[in-house]
Amino acid sequence: MGSFLRNLTPDQQVSLVFVVLFGLLLIASGIGVVLSLRERRAADGNGESADYSTDDAFDVRALHRQDNQALLRSSWIMMLVFWIGWAAGDHAALVLFGVVSFFILREFISLSPTRRGDHRSLVLAFFVVLPLQYALVWMELFNLFTVFIPVYVFLAIPVVSALGNDPQRFLERNAKLQWGIMVCVYGMSHVPALLLLHFKDFAGKTAFLVFFLVLVVQTCMLVQHIAARGLRKPVAPAISDSFHWRSWALGLAAGGVLGAVLSGFTPFKPLAALAMALVACAAGSFGHLVMKAIKRDRGVTHWGLAGRSVTGTSGLLDRVDALCFAAPVFFHSVRWTFDL
Repeated sequence: MGSFLRNLTPDQQVSLVFVVLFGLLLIASGIGVVLSLRERRAADGNGESADYSTDDAFDVRALHRQDNQALLRSSWIMMLVFWIGWAAGDHAALVLFGVVSFFILREFISLSPTRRGDHRSLVLAFFVVLPLQYALVWMELFNLFTVFIPVYVFLAIPVVSALGNDPQRFLERNAKLQWGIMVCVYGMSHVPALLLLHFKDFAGKTAFLVFFLVLVVQTCMLVQHIAARGLRKPVAPAISDSFHWRSWALGLAAGGVLGAVLSGFTPFKPLAALAMALVACAAGSFGHLVMKAIKRDRGVTHWGLAGRSVTGTSGLLDRVDALCFAAPVFFHSVRWTFDL
């Protein structure tokens, strides 16, 4: 098997990964359909209404089913984004991730009250800062791209807001916008930036770095969520019921082990892959906790599931918040390690 994989071209190896991932999504979707049909038949056999509106237990089950369906839908969307980006080329991937940044920033801002004086700053964020950040990645100006938002944009946003002549809650309004730009634009832009790194003897395979990052972070979050069931006394109960040190450590271990296993698809050796995976998982899990704190502050549990949030949007930020924190840490760790 190992010799077979080594004999494949880089494009064939990436194509094989897509085939496996799409196959797993098809299996998961099929299982979801079967379980949904069984629940409906059981409900009909017991004389219950199909929407479970009269039974609290069925309501909880229906909510879990909706969450799972939303997760599958967002997984399909993200996988299609990855596939289209890879098939169309690295620069097309930049455009697609720029679109993702636009929508998750929109979700973030929709839960952060704005005033008339913020309109200029919002236009700057969506139509100047966002495209410029991705343009810097396009031109591979990595040194400038890493400081553009934390330095220049963070200084420019309050200046533009001050010109709006609205001092009411000025600091709070600007901090919210700056934080949204940092997470949704700066963090997400580091994912496609991985595709443009130049490694010796790794040409044409940088897509595996993106797969590596996404898989280890999502595995960490999934294991952490599952391991938290039944545990008591979460670390921050007012923010998250699923963040326990024990479940966090298990999630970190699962992501690290997976990273070591996937080392053959990356420029890392097994120990280096383990370390990179642990760094990404730690950043992603803590970032997810931070985003939960922001949601609790805004009084919502989801960024956007239709019908169950104040925005009615897709909830895409719920699915990529950990990635937005993990990507910059992982990207710079890779650059420093390989002196790129």
